[in-house]
Amino acid sequence: MARPAAPERLSESEWRFVQIDDYEPAEPDGARLSFGEEDVSASVGCNTMVGKWRVEQGRLIAGPLAGTRMFCQGDVWEQEQAVAALLVAAPTLEWQDADRLTLRSRGHSAELTRISVSPPQPGS
Repeated sequence: MARPAAPERLSESEWRFVQIDDYEPAEPDGARLSFGEEDVSASVGCNTMVGKWRVEQGRLIAGPLAGTRMFCQGDVWEQEQAVAALLVAAPTLEWQDADRLTLRSRGHSAELTRISVSPPQPGS
């Protein structure tokens, strides 16, 4: 059962796209979604989108989003367009567990897994 989203669960976290709509990312190592305290950034492996974010009533409100405009083609381009459309559509946030998240709008969906980051070591 999916649980409601809480902003503190997203703040200062980084996620890897596992699936975008019905497809695995064309560039799995570059397909990321990162949340700072106020800013969100997304990339599927070509361009990067950035903007402000917040959670309202279980939905991710992102934007306005600005992005790079490098030439991309094929699956990366199509998946990038799907992620951009998903983020601006105020998708629902559905938690499967602490490390798995689904974003869903009427037209698109994305499954993500949290990227584990090692805590800073003393003296570093």
